[in-house]
Amino acid sequence: MRINNDDLNTLQELCHEYGVDIDKLLKLLSTVQDYELKDKRFGIFDALEEIIKQKGGMANGEE
Repeated sequence: MRINNDDLNTLQELCHEYGVDIDKLLKLLSTVQDYELKDKRFGIFDALEEIIKQKGGMANGEE
């Protein structure tokens, strides 16, 4: 997934402001993009749920 520097900076600022891990957000966005290329998006919610449940969901260590 390609994100230009301006968009990445905006995402980083928002993640910092809301206490969200930027790596997790980028992984979620990448997963959604991967499923958009498929004929059927079966399993996308399970894939997203697994990413969300992974440790380190909040920038300040809280979950």
